[in-house]
Order: sequence, then structure tokens, then C-alpha cells
Amino acid sequence: MMLAEMQKNFSDWLTLAGNEDGLRRGLVAARSLAAYQNNYRTQLVNVLRASYPQLKLAMGDKAFLELAIHYIDQRPPSSWTLDAYGADLAHSLQALYPHNPDLQELAWIEWTLSEVFVAPDAPALSPAELDGVDWERATLHLSPSLHQRTATTNAMAIWSALQDGTAAPVAEMLDAPAGLVVWRQGFMSRLRQVDAIEHAALLSLQDDGRFDTLCNALVERLGEEEGIARAGQLLAEWIGSGVVAGVSD
Repeated sequence: MMLAEMQKNFSDWLTLAGNEDGLRRGLVAARSLAAYQNNYRTQLVNVLRASYPQLKLAMGDKAFLELAIHYIDQRPPSSWTLDAYGADLAHSLQALYPHNPDLQELAWIEWTLSEVFVAPDAPALSPAELDGVDWERATLHLSPSLHQRTATTNAMAIWSALQDGTAAPVAEMLDAPAGLVVWRQGFMSRLRQVDAIEHAALLSLQDDGRFDTLCNALVERLGEEEGIARAGQLLAEWIGSGVVAGVSD
């Protein structure tokens, strides 16, 4: 057997890809192979535990271990770094817990908070940069670290309680869909739950960053007076919190 073939057989056996008995017969020292497979799987379970500590608390050790095993069986590592392992855990959550969107949203929060921490920097806007801006022609540039998704449950409240070491609320559906927004401000990863209007506004800015387009959409939805006021309020909050990283006209 060529070395390359032996290495491939060992890799396939380690990740349980293919006929395990057939692969095992092609490898030497078969009786000691179980130690390698055990170490491989244990390391990956520990990686997932480190990446999703609050999800593990919410689910409990046994359920989280079953989730981790399912994920490891379905998705062996494919990146050069284990930091990337666990990005697709939501697929296993969907398969094992299709009626628990709170778990999927909780997993998204945890993973995304770690992702934005290593996102590109976005220096804070200074007041001088806003002087003389023609807001009718202005384009807003969102932080490169910004991520968002629809929220249907109280997953943020659960995550916050677990993070603070307090009793987590019972998972429940929100009265109306909202949005989860994650970004980095300076050296701190930030998480906010926003209402449907702000969530839609941020989504629209990703497609068309013009401020007048945003104003028109809010006026159409809320009426002229309230729409313009909400546009100004959102703009001030986004600039102050670093969600908007730049303005050009």
C-alpha cells in the first residue's frame, strides 16, 4: 500500500467516512487505532464546548454532547484552523431540534459574537467628519463587522442571563419578529435586539446605503413626521454606537 493511500484510509477511518471495517483492515496496528479516534473526537467536542458555552448551559451537558457527536459525524473539520470549526452547528440543531428556534438563535449569537471580534477595524466617526455633509446625497457605510438576522424568540434574554450567571427565562416566541444585530465597537463585541423597523432599515442599507432612500422608506411606513424623526434617531444611534462607520456624499 502506498503511503498516500494509507494516509487517506487513516483520515477516512478517523472521520468515519466510508466502510469502517474495510478501512481498518488496510491499516497497521489496528488495535491501537481507537485511541486516535477517541482523541480526535474528544478534541472536537472540546472545541464546540469552548465555542458555545452558553448554548451548552441552556441545553445541559448530555444534550449538548449528543449535538456535538451528531455534528462531528456529519461535518469533519475542513479548515486549516480549529477556530473555524463549529460555524455550521445550526444545521445539526435544525436536524435534532427542528421545533426549538431559540437554540438556533442562541447558537447564532454565540458564534457571531466571536466572529465579529476578529472582523476588520472600523475607526469611530468624529464630529468633524460630519460637518458639511449633504444628507440628501449622503451614503451611509455600515461597520464591516456588522451581522444581523431575524429574531423570533427571546434567545437574547436567555444568552444575557446565562452570560451574567443568573437564572435564564423560559424560551418563548416573541410577540412579533424582531432583529438581532451584532458588531464590534472598538475592542468590544456588541449585541442588540432591535424592532422590525430598525432591522428592515439596516437590511435596506446593505442594499442601498443612501440616507434619502432610508428616509423615504420610513416615511412610507410611518408617515412623514414620524418617519423623518425615526430616521434621524436611528442615524444618531448608529453613528454613536459604531454601526455606521462612514458617511460620504
